[in-house]
Amino acid sequence: MKILIIDEMHEGIIPMLEKLGHEVTYSPKINRDEILNQVGDFHGLIIRSKTPMDKELLSKASKLKFIGRAGAGLDQIDLDYLKNRDIKLFHAAKGNRDAVAEHAVGMILSLFNQLKKSDLEVRKKIWDREGNRGFELRGKTVGILGFGNMGKAFSKRLQGFGVKILAYDKYKKGFGNKNVKEVSWEELKKKADIVSVHVPLTEETRNMLTLEELKSFKNPIWLINTARGEVISFETLVSALNEGVLRGAALDVLENEKFSKFKSNQSEAFDQLILKENVIFTPHVAGWTFESYEKINEVLVSSIKKYFKNS
Repeated sequence: MKILIIDEMHEGIIPMLEKLGHEVTYSPKINRDEILNQVGDFHGLIIRSKTPMDKELLSKASKLKFIGRAGAGLDQIDLDYLKNRDIKLFHAAKGNRDAVAEHAVGMILSLFNQLKKSDLEVRKKIWDREGNRGFELRGKTVGILGFGNMGKAFSKRLQGFGVKILAYDKYKKGFGNKNVKEVSWEELKKKADIVSVHVPLTEETRNMLTLEELKSFKNPIWLINTARGEVISFETLVSALNEGVLRGAALDVLENEKFSKFKSNQSEAFDQLILKENVIFTPHVAGWTFESYEKINEVLVSSIKKYFKNS
C-alpha cells in the first residue's frame, strides 16, 4: 500500500513500514491544501493532530483503507465518516500511556512539594524553608476520571505511594481491583483529595468541569490534567482557585493551546492564571518522551501488520 505520513514522526517508522512491503511518503511539513491535492493517491495516512480529518479531506481520499493516529486523542477525526466508508482507524494510546502516567505523578509531586516556587526562589538567593513546606502524598485519596489506557497506567504508578485510589468511568464497568476502587462520580466527589483527568474530548466532556461541578466536591481538590484542556476553561480555573475550590492545578493541556488565537476572555483569564504559585504548566508533553516517540511507531506498525494480515 501507499502510505502518506503528514506529521513529524520518529523516522524509524519508515523502514518498519517498508519492511512490510509498503511505499512510504514522509511529508511532515505538508499543509492542508497539499494533502487535499495528494491524498487521493494513498491507501494509508499516518497522522498526529496538525490537520483535522474531516469530511472535506476524507472525501478526497478515495483509496483510503486506514488512518494511523500517533497518539490517543481522536477528537479531530470524523469517526462516523470513517465508519461509513469502512476506513480502519488505528491509534497508539498504548505507546505513550507510560509517559503520561509518569508525567501525571511528577506533576502531583511538584505541586505538593512546591518545586517550581522553591527552585525560582533559590535562584534568586531566597532561602524560605517555611514558605515552601510541602504535603505528603501518603494517606491522600486520588480520584481518576476516566479509566482507559492512560487512567489505568496512572493508577499503577500510584501504587507504592500509600494512597487510596478511586476511579470513575461512565463507559466502563467491572474494572476495579485490589488497588483501585471503582466508584460512581458522586462517590469520587465526596472522597477525593486529588483528581487526575484521563478522558477523551467529546461533546460530553467539553467544559465538563464547570465551577458548579467543582463546588459539588466535598473537599477542595488538587486538579491534574494531562488529557484535554477543553474539559475545563481558563475562567473556571481562575474562579475555582480564587474561591479555594481548587487547592492547586497542574496543567499539561490548555483550553486553547495557540496563544496567538486567544479570545479576549481567554487572554484575561490566562494572564491571571500564570501569576498563581499553586499552578504549574507543561506544553502538552506528558506523552512526549524519547521512549514514547519510538513506542508509538511499534504500536502503530504492529496494528497495521496484524489487521491487514488477517483481512
